Amino acid sequence: MDRPRAAFLLTGIMASGKSTVSQLLAERLPRAAHVRGDAFRRMIVTGRREMTPGAGREAGAQLALRYRMAAADAYFGAGFSAAVQDVVLGGWLPRFVDLVEGRPLLVVVLAPRPEVVEAREANRPKTGYGAWSAERLDRSMREETPRLGLWIDSSGQTPEQTVEEILGRDWGEAAVD
Repeated sequence: MDRPRAAFLLTGIMASGKSTVSQLLAERLPRAAHVRGDAFRRMIVTGRREMTPGAGREAGAQLALRYRMAAADAYFGAGFSAAVQDVVLGGWLPRFVDLVEGRPLLVVVLAPRPEVVEAREANRPKTGYGAWSAERLDRSMREETPRLGLWIDSSGQTPEQTVEEILGRDWGEAAVD
């Protein structure tokens, strides 16, 4: 099925499958870039402030900078679809949507159950949880994040099945203005 060029934001809590699903999604599109938002966080070598519970203003300013850089408008403007993946939750989600100029913008929130996330986290080499617990971040996502875009409970899906669901659903479900 031919789809028009699009900007995607794939978000969810850590270990929800964002990286894997974004890569597979980009591979299925005719001209696409996979933009890893966390790469912009790691580019700050000295003076980096992590987003932790109760993080201060500087951590918030650095997160806003990371999101501006991850918006991927340069790829979209050059004729590529962009699959951006990052943890964008709570009030940050509508702010991120406002940063992205490329349209259509499709927001996909990967929302597997917390126990599934914990099992995935235990089986991967990198660890994302320190000050946060999967349950706490999941609760925050479900209670404080506006219901923008397409929310998928990918608990029982392989990454390939999640990509199939994204591509198989009406893109109007994920599109935001």
